[in-house]
Amino acid sequence: MAAAAPSLYRRALPSPPAVDFTSPDGKRLFSEALEGGTMEGFFGLSSCFKTQSEPAFCGLASLAVVLNALAIDPGRRWKGPWRWFDESMLDCCEPLDAVKARGITFGKVACLAHCAGAKVQPFRAHQVTIDDLRRHLVRCASSTDCHLIASYNRRHFKQTGTGHFSPIGGYHAGQDMALILDVARFKYPPHWVPLPLLWEAMNTTDESTGLLRGFMLVSRHSADPSSLYTVSCRDESWKSMANYCVEDLPNLLKTENLYNVPTLLSHLIGSLPANAGSFIKWVVEVRRKEEGGQCLSKEEKERLLVKENVLQQVRDTRLFMIVHDLQCASIQCGNCSPSSEDPVTRIAASVCCQGAAMLSRNLASSDGFCCSETCFECVPANGDGPKTAISDFVVSEGNEPGVDMFLPKSHHSWSSCNSSTRDEIIKYPSSADVLTVLLLALHPGTWSGIIDERLKAEFQTLVSTDDLPDVLKREVFTAQGVSVRC
Repeated sequence: MAAAAPSLYRRALPSPPAVDFTSPDGKRLFSEALEGGTMEGFFGLSSCFKTQSEPAFCGLASLAVVLNALAIDPGRRWKGPWRWFDESMLDCCEPLDAVKARGITFGKVACLAHCAGAKVQPFRAHQVTIDDLRRHLVRCASSTDCHLIASYNRRHFKQTGTGHFSPIGGYHAGQDMALILDVARFKYPPHWVPLPLLWEAMNTTDESTGLLRGFMLVSRHSADPSSLYTVSCRDESWKSMANYCVEDLPNLLKTENLYNVPTLLSHLIGSLPANAGSFIKWVVEVRRKEEGGQCLSKEEKERLLVKENVLQQVRDTRLFMIVHDLQCASIQCGNCSPSSEDPVTRIAASVCCQGAAMLSRNLASSDGFCCSETCFECVPANGDGPKTAISDFVVSEGNEPGVDMFLPKSHHSWSSCNSSTRDEIIKYPSSADVLTVLLLALHPGTWSGIIDERLKAEFQTLVSTDDLPDVLKREVFTAQGVSVRC
């Protein structure tokens, strides 16, 4: 039987180059920086600070601290009635089990920040200079509305370990030193380091990606995050979409038999990766049945109305009409199965299982949850007419919790193109909506390769966001921002 590995209680901080925050010199640096006005961000970070709960959770812990310091509402419960960011809630771009085993990359942390509702500006070392780092750090350290997360190699500070994330809590201009609020508090205390040395530690390669490390600025959005659609970086769909846009699409646009917009769209839709539907997903709200009572609360009603407004604006676009008609024609000609319309009940069963897992705080996987019954219900909305909820009972380890999922509904109905259910009306989010948002979210330069100038101009007008309503435009821009960072 192998001997157990020896346990450790912290490590001695190599000094120099670092200066322990609690040492006499560390206190002096703090006092002088405070007087100089470059410790303003420290207080918000320290009041929300937490030690990473797993050895590989430095990126998640750093982000949770910063999101809470910025007072960004996660919009869902942490424990009991409380909404608060915790590492366990930051799993939309990478499964927690994968982070626990391998850590997380710079790009995925930036993706998580965006998905959590923050504005994030990531900078890899080759994109900026040390002067840029210093300028951004001074701005963040002098305010309470922006924080800097550093991605760096510990070895440059003679510390054990390699890649690490931590927020920067302040800056001393006179000695050009930054205060690292190390989230591995079990290992090293907060410490001051020379900024040039921090820059060198950032300007190193992450062996897991082959890319340079760097830093990111995280702040509050001036507008609310997306309401109905979000980009998912959690699975491989974003890589497939990236390859499709960079490699497949330019060749497809050079095809000579693209005569008109429907023909072009038909080629685009038909050549999308099989998992493209996983790249942009629609967002729904779930609650335990026993928590909600029989009516929607004022807040639930307001959030649902926003989603319905976005859904209606998507369906009012000419692009949606063409995509919807093409999908119907494809199904009726037998080119795809009726199930490609993603029946709402099937999606609902999956979402309710995910919701039950989230509500039970089993955030790693919903695989152990099975839906036993799915039905549509009308829920009163305090005088505004009934709203649709899908009610589900989810079985897990002998328990059968009830889960409600609230569905946004468009005011104008579209006939289903499923030949076996011709009388069914598509009121709820569908694959045609997701395809429409996906096409609107792609970079305008994507279509520059269309050979026929008349067709190019017509198609660019069709997918232009210039004349979209403001609410829908924000949804599309949010999707564009996440896709770029992923």
